[in-house]
Amino acid sequence: MKSFNGIEAVTFDVGGTLIQPWPSVGHIYAEIAARHGVTDLSAEMLNERFKAAWRVCASFGHARADWRRLVDEVFRSPTQESVDPQMFADLYERFSETDAWRVFDDVQPALEKLASLGVRRGIISNWDERLRILLKRLRLDQHFETFTISCEAGFVKPSPRIFEIAAHSLGLVPGAILHVGDSIELDLEPARQAGFRALIVDRGGGTAGPDGIRSLNEILNALT
Repeated sequence: MKSFNGIEAVTFDVGGTLIQPWPSVGHIYAEIAARHGVTDLSAEMLNERFKAAWRVCASFGHARADWRRLVDEVFRSPTQESVDPQMFADLYERFSETDAWRVFDDVQPALEKLASLGVRRGIISNWDERLRILLKRLRLDQHFETFTISCEAGFVKPSPRIFEIAAHSLGLVPGAILHVGDSIELDLEPARQAGFRALIVDRGGGTAGPDGIRSLNEILNALT
């Protein structure tokens, strides 16, 4: 097994790291809402409502019921407390379809390079039961050896336990694993607390700090 500066495996967050909603959460919400006769909310407005609802949601476990509460909050109005059950079902299913997501351009080359060098790869993600089928439909599942998903693990990032479970699945000590994500609070800090090395990917074009990379193609540079 190859080791790069002591690292034998790289684990990845999914949302914001490997894929992103496309064209945006608001666009998908607006599309499904329009099918159900709700046409007075723009994609831009729904994006803002989603961000606001996400900021205030508490104890979000990424289960279907959690998403239902969040969607109800996004569409809440003086005359409506909750969305139509069928509208929610359609919205929930829509996000398991490939054209609701974009795989970042640097993902495939980076994963192929790591594989060619013998670096093992895994997933550590806060997600629900849709993730495995989504990764399969996006043809990303074949790049990963292990999948540690919050709905299956019973722990949600930032709990260090989900990282400990991932290390056990790989059969490696935490210090032999590098975790890459897009959140300081959910990826960088808890991964390090669990004994992993960690990096943040920021594709925004700003100056990457000592813990940051602008592209997944920079992972190997960070290991050497």
